[in-house]
Amino acid sequence: MNSAASANNAGNAAMKAGNVVEAETLFAEAARLAPGNPDFAINHAIALSWLDRHREAIAVLEGHRTAGERDPRYCSARANSARQLRDLAEAARWYDRSLALAPQSPRPLHGRARVALERGEADAARRFEAAIAANRADGEAWLGLVEALSASGETQRARELAERLVSQMPNWVAALRVLAQIRLGAGDADFASHVADAARQKPDDPAIPRAHVEVLEGHDRFEDALTVATDASETFPHEPYFRLMAGTLAGYLEDAEAAAAHFEAVDPDLPDGWLMEARFRLQTGEYDRAAALLDRLIEKRPNDIAAWSTRDLLWRLTDNERAQWLHGQDGMVRMVALPDAYAVLAQVRPTLHALHDASAFPLGQSLRGGTQTRGGLFERMEPELARLHEAILDALADYRSGLPEKDDSHPLLSRQDSDWTIAGSWSVRLCGGGDFHAAHLHPQGIISSALYCELPDDMGNSGAAERTGWIELGRPPPKMHLDLGPLHVLEPKVGHLALFPSTLYHGTLPFTEGRRMTVAFDVVQDTR
Repeated sequence: MNSAASANNAGNAAMKAGNVVEAETLFAEAARLAPGNPDFAINHAIALSWLDRHREAIAVLEGHRTAGERDPRYCSARANSARQLRDLAEAARWYDRSLALAPQSPRPLHGRARVALERGEADAARRFEAAIAANRADGEAWLGLVEALSASGETQRARELAERLVSQMPNWVAALRVLAQIRLGAGDADFASHVADAARQKPDDPAIPRAHVEVLEGHDRFEDALTVATDASETFPHEPYFRLMAGTLAGYLEDAEAAAAHFEAVDPDLPDGWLMEARFRLQTGEYDRAAALLDRLIEKRPNDIAAWSTRDLLWRLTDNERAQWLHGQDGMVRMVALPDAYAVLAQVRPTLHALHDASAFPLGQSLRGGTQTRGGLFERMEPELARLHEAILDALADYRSGLPEKDDSHPLLSRQDSDWTIAGSWSVRLCGGGDFHAAHLHPQGIISSALYCELPDDMGNSGAAERTGWIELGRPPPKMHLDLGPLHVLEPKVGHLALFPSTLYHGTLPFTEGRRMTVAFDVVQDTR
């Protein structure tokens, strides 16, 4: 390019054509040729953010901070990247600065409303209404308003608005899921019937039956989910997901012949199918076939948590000594004391209970009873949650210091020296009378957790014979039909964290009386 302006114009054209990689290169060239031009830098930062390179975007913008603080577009771009990096306080500050300069600008209005929702700010619904007033065609803002209304307890208004959105856009999967959550929280027995209605209205859209299968399967409605998956596999023969799920669900229902037929009808070179079929082959005792599928998958995706968890089950079923290497080394499963636990928990318990009182039974989670808080717990604004977060980080440092030596072939120990961050944080409150966590995985994490904030009086007493409410690690869910017990059964203790590799299935035993409240989170490798 002969000039910075020409490079910038070409970058704009590439962005409009959807060629973001090319646009980023062109905007970078424009910014290099004219380093004092903030408009070119803003364009470059926006392209970087489209490529999920948010730290680079902020670095580019920081070089123009003085001029940028007077430019609403600069402030909005900086806020967006801060939000994507989950620095919500910084995002709020830059969105507020952008809106002070241009109060009716739709993008920062919407972005600031999202931050308010994610941080649990009381005015989130009002902020979404302001974003809608600035751009009534912004469907995501309408859906955000539904979520904000639901979070603030205006469930009837939230439901009515969600029903209107689904009626107008029956193929909007995100809206279908939000309405399912609202209906589930209201106790509707057939909380996903509107998804079936949407599929009838949009019979050519495979995303709708896929969402229907996922919602039903997530709540143990295996027969219903199998019917949807089987029908969809005939309607959409080029969508392997439905055959794979039909095979999985048939396996859950112990129809091995039907399950095998579904798996054998799918292209054998699809990595997404290798894990699902491997789990089924464990059920039928075809261990060599399962091993070949898992070896192939882990070679392609060496950090696949779900694949490693299934390999653990295989190794234990076949008495392979590598099972001990994977989960049996000292220090990998620990109960760790929360620093200054008495003071920290005394402050945070009332806040957690207030959040639970406004929460409902969650869609597609492992709970069988009880409530789970919405959004990211440690992204909220309450100072007592920030103090809890800091204490947990200290406990994690203690856990890390007790791990075995680094092992590049191990799914956890290969990353013990990397940067860790908490991704996802929530609280669960279960009540006696049968509430429990079904066995499950957190496949996005490397370490999973449970901090015990409150327990019934008769739980957590050493020597309790029934182990009611205790956490089991390593027992697969009943739907897999595998004769394996837990590797560890941990006794809950108030003010302590159970910390363990995310490659371990985990669930809790039911209890009869009282209340059990925990805070949980996933630890991930920070690659941002």
